[in-house]
Amino acid sequence: MGKKMIAWDLGTGGNKASLYNMDGTCIAEAFEPYETFFPRHGWHLQRPADWWNAIVRSTNKLMKESGAAPGDIYCCGISGHSLGAVPLDRNNIPLLDEVPIWSDTRAGAQAKAFFREFGRERWYNITGNGVNPAQYPVFKAVWYRENIPELYQKINKIIGTKDYINLRLTGRVATDHSYASGSGAYDLRKWRFSKEILDALGIHAELFPEVMGSMDVVGTVTKEAAEQLGVGKDMLVVCGGVDNSMMAIGAKGYKSGRAYISLGSSCWVALTADRPVLDTQGYPYVFTLLNDFYNSALCIAAGGTAYKWVRDHIAPDLLRQAKECGEDIYELMQSEARKSPPGANRLIFNPCLGGGMPFDKSFYLRGGFLGLDFKHTRGDMIRAALEGIAYNLGVCVELISKVASVPGEILLVGGGSKNALWRQILADCYNRKTVKTNVDEQAAALGAVACAAVGTGLWNDFEQIDKLHKTESVCEPVRENVEIYRQMFEIYKRSAEDLSDIGDALAQVKI
Repeated sequence: MGKKMIAWDLGTGGNKASLYNMDGTCIAEAFEPYETFFPRHGWHLQRPADWWNAIVRSTNKLMKESGAAPGDIYCCGISGHSLGAVPLDRNNIPLLDEVPIWSDTRAGAQAKAFFREFGRERWYNITGNGVNPAQYPVFKAVWYRENIPELYQKINKIIGTKDYINLRLTGRVATDHSYASGSGAYDLRKWRFSKEILDALGIHAELFPEVMGSMDVVGTVTKEAAEQLGVGKDMLVVCGGVDNSMMAIGAKGYKSGRAYISLGSSCWVALTADRPVLDTQGYPYVFTLLNDFYNSALCIAAGGTAYKWVRDHIAPDLLRQAKECGEDIYELMQSEARKSPPGANRLIFNPCLGGGMPFDKSFYLRGGFLGLDFKHTRGDMIRAALEGIAYNLGVCVELISKVASVPGEILLVGGGSKNALWRQILADCYNRKTVKTNVDEQAAALGAVACAAVGTGLWNDFEQIDKLHKTESVCEPVRENVEIYRQMFEIYKRSAEDLSDIGDALAQVKI
């Protein structure tokens, strides 16, 4: 049957296992969800055991449904959600059943205390870590030290999400440069942990695992893991990387000068360059990419999640119809939105339902519909939601364009790229050609399996990725729409400033 490869996309909501032929063609996939727990404000927890169980169950499904034999699987690669902080003891056993994931912000006080002495801009210019500092693992480690000192004394290593899976697969503790670059203590330009930062925090570099390349082979799968997964005992395990970098590779961003937009639960614009793209106005976050490049991005936290909120609260009857009739809820919503003209009859939606980003005026910025009129329909509201997410992401495009060259053609990936109306809205909002290929929700998995293929010698390089992308849609900007959106975008930015002030005032109300 020929050699086959497995990629795991270990996301926030679950794990997707994908089976690939040697040429990179995806032939089967299976998904297994897991839970996130929110026991306190700012605490976002998952269970490492759940990650592993999801890997096992999804792989078992994949093997069974594809009919692949255990010996068919030559190698595997993994993409994992970022900023994880799994504390291990000296026997490589997790010291906590539930661990903080990327969105956990409990370490805010620790980050603030550090910046009083070290300075945030100084830290950012070394690390390129541009999202909320409290989310980075090095500050979570300090939180462990200050709040659970008895646990901290037992910690031998702190590792990330996909590194825990590689540990379960091979018995080896290691990370890669892309995941390490999201630790909060990694020097981007030197490609190693920063002694300067670690010394200032009083943390030994040995707390973090050895760093490998994303294409390096961690080892061969253990007998126990092979039996659980249903694969052969000779399967090679390649290190893989953080989801942003793996998605960049899968989105053809393994070459400098390429850009993509991811349309998922959160949305971001990212570009590949031979230098970190840093800016203390917008705070792009940067991960290392392969051995030569950097993946720099700006994101909005509420993209698809804000649209899902509109689905659940503005169109519950359409959701029921979709479930009862076996229809696609997003196609139904798109049909209504198409009845509304560009600009949604002068209606604006701000999607920041979960708060502002570092480039916003205030963290307390909250979303809303602005300009509501008796004439507005649900179709206007749905279209305004798609446009509002495009405007919010447009702030990212505008900011990153000030410090780097963004190409005139942008590849769209993620589940939202399937929405034809949204693809046109994005083209019109940014006055750039948008392209959708057959690789939409598979970008991160493709990046991971490509690392496995190159790392084990099945591929000579990453050029095969370009051949796997088959163009399905190209949207050219429509001149009259571009002008409408130019005006609406300026109003959107003004309204975001006002909503920030309102959010600050609302945060002071005692309710």
